[in-house]
Amino acid sequence: MIKKDEKRIRLKAKIRSKVFGTLARPRLSVFRSNKFIYAQVINDETGKTLVQASDVKITKGTKTERAKQVGKLIAEACASAKVSTVVFDRNGFKYTGRIKLVADEARAAGLKF
Repeated sequence: MIKKDEKRIRLKAKIRSKVFGTLARPRLSVFRSNKFIYAQVINDETGKTLVQASDVKITKGTKTERAKQVGKLIAEACASAKVSTVVFDRNGFKYTGRIKLVADEARAAGLKF
């Protein structure tokens, strides 16, 4: 029997073989744990993280409200780093719930996918 996390890791590998970030269009990777959500913009050509945001230091609000704040934070950080277009990497998670909220808020704040 395949565990849920093992299935996600297999799916993640499948997605990562198709999604690649460049300097002109870096990869926006979103990771969700039980408590927090993390987002980082990565240039895969050099293997460097350009900007990152998480809700570790955000203490007020529900998980969904904090996910929306992370979406806004990552879009603002991208704007300050002069990144306007990204490739979205959902990291093997389903595109629902907090993952979708981060993406929607980043789009609403001006980031293009």
